[in-house]
Amino acid sequence: MAIDLGNNNTILTNKLNVPQSAPSFVVLNQNNRAIRAVGKEAYEMQGKAPKSFKVVKPLKGGVIADFDSASKMVTALIKHVYPKKTFFSGFDYVISGVPFSTTEVERRALRDTLDLFNSSKTFLLYEPLAAAIGIGLDIRQPEGQFLVDIGGGITEAVVISLSGIVNYHSIKVAGDSFDEDIQKYFKRNYNLDIGLNMAEYVKINVGAAREITEDCPEPLHVIGKDAITGIPKGVLIDHLEIAYVLNSSIVKIEQAIMQTLEECPPELAGDIYKNGIHLTGGSAMLRGLKDRLEAKVKIPVLLDPNALLSVSKGITTVLSNIDTYKAVLFK
Repeated sequence: MAIDLGNNNTILTNKLNVPQSAPSFVVLNQNNRAIRAVGKEAYEMQGKAPKSFKVVKPLKGGVIADFDSASKMVTALIKHVYPKKTFFSGFDYVISGVPFSTTEVERRALRDTLDLFNSSKTFLLYEPLAAAIGIGLDIRQPEGQFLVDIGGGITEAVVISLSGIVNYHSIKVAGDSFDEDIQKYFKRNYNLDIGLNMAEYVKINVGAAREITEDCPEPLHVIGKDAITGIPKGVLIDHLEIAYVLNSSIVKIEQAIMQTLEECPPELAGDIYKNGIHLTGGSAMLRGLKDRLEAKVKIPVLLDPNALLSVSKGITTVLSNIDTYKAVLFK
């Protein structure tokens, strides 16, 4: 089994390459910590659950922040995908992605979670390498590849060569930061309280990194609660306003990319100029982001058409070719 334990989505994939994706949320009973809901059902309960239930997002900044909740969530998701698996009929291999910038303590929390599943062998794989494999790059060659993975909780810009990461920059600015920026903007400018689910809905439907001239999204009527009167109200917002809201976070991502390029060895700089920058991760799909980055760095930016699944596809490829990719796996 391949596991992409993402900040916002968890994707489980077997050797037949059949991915099962679910939001990384779990709802627990406040009294006995029993699971009430997981995945999509839990996500939809966010901000709506009674006080007897607690909606938990176990990952923050790309790593496990709540070990108990993360274990319960992953266990429930695996039972849903593999209902016939028991403790005594575990997996041959379990491979999970992990951000390159994680500490040993953060990796240990993930290992402890994976150890619950009675696999013969458990390995970790750095997510930028998995994403590169997932989009079809041959990371084993002595050729520089530049990859930017913008997920839910973390953005990692890395230079890859000979199955390793030569240099990188990692910042905890990504999709969740975009949602928080939108939520704060509505409160500050419109005295309108909206939940993070609504903020994400705004990002998906009218979010942009710059002005869009083709396939421009229609303005969106956003409904929330008036922060002063407490009465529900709505405002109309367009993509240009959201582009302004997200600008400060996108600037930080641009700076991380530029710093990574500046620190890149000269021998690999020519490869990057020739091969371009590979952009992946769920938040990379923000409208206009590819074009904005391209204008900033003056190098072609190639957006993965399946950006949300690149890490999962890469882990699955490794799972099917363990001997070929032994060099990138670690415990």
